[in-house]
Amino acid sequence: MQPVLISAAKPSTAAAASSCQTPFLTDAAKLIDSAKTFIFDCDGVIWKGDKLINGVPETLDMLRSMGKKLVFVTNNSTKSRKQYGKKFESLGLDVTEEEIFASSFAAAAYLKSINFPSDKKVYVVGEAGIQLELKQAGISYIGGPEDGDKKIDLAPGRFMEHDQDVGAVVVGFDRNINYYKLQYATLCVRENPGCLFIATNCDAVTHLTDAQEWAGGGAMVGAIKGSTKKEPLVVGKPSTFMMDYLASEFKISKSEICMVGDRLDTDILFGQNGGCKTLLVLSGVTTLETLQSPDNSIQPDAYTNQISDLLSAKKVASA
Repeated sequence: MQPVLISAAKPSTAAAASSCQTPFLTDAAKLIDSAKTFIFDCDGVIWKGDKLINGVPETLDMLRSMGKKLVFVTNNSTKSRKQYGKKFESLGLDVTEEEIFASSFAAAAYLKSINFPSDKKVYVVGEAGIQLELKQAGISYIGGPEDGDKKIDLAPGRFMEHDQDVGAVVVGFDRNINYYKLQYATLCVRENPGCLFIATNCDAVTHLTDAQEWAGGGAMVGAIKGSTKKEPLVVGKPSTFMMDYLASEFKISKSEICMVGDRLDTDILFGQNGGCKTLLVLSGVTTLETLQSPDNSIQPDAYTNQISDLLSAKKVASA
């Protein structure tokens, strides 16, 4: 399958660019030299929906040829690492499963890190990616897509039963969210002693297609947060859990990492919370207007149109 290429947005005017607190990236070679590892968000940076963003393959090949370690981190929990590996392959990108970190994996990794009891189960509000990662980690679960068609009988006196052995509720993006899932998750969090409320991410929007933004995982998390009046433990970006895990797994110094993303409140904050360099690209969610807004307090180290702008470093090297 050949990748479909799309172009990214460009800053409207030079004057607008100069008014931003964050500088426009003018020296790609200097940025690349300063980092040993590049962490890329996926949706809005590598692809939009199922369309590859222009110049991505050449950029990744260039960075690898320079000896840079590449890692791909996504807050999308609908797929497992193995499933994301297949998506990269379908887009013509040579990326190994070990280089991919999805928030579905982060949820399972977190539960393993706290020695989640073997006699407890996880109730999943989300899709197959979470289930596959829990299964890979040897953690029992219920819920997920299997509960997508379930309805509740609201006749007088109706009482909904729930599994008392559920020790954690993991909530991710769920295209089949329904009232049954919301009530079941609510009962587990509110009534099971010590039950954890874990969110893979709280993204407001996502790119199900490249035509518009769609309600993201934060909508599902927010519903359960509202009914339980409890704050979730977020394991995806901008939480430091994944950054700490990555640094430990690859033995990377965080100061030598550059986080590249299209969202200020997840990708850039994720990098800043981890003590990394940060580069914002305008090929996804964040617009130049949003970056420059007086209401925006999150300022990356630099911004550019799309990651293929890094290819200018190759031109400098060959000059």
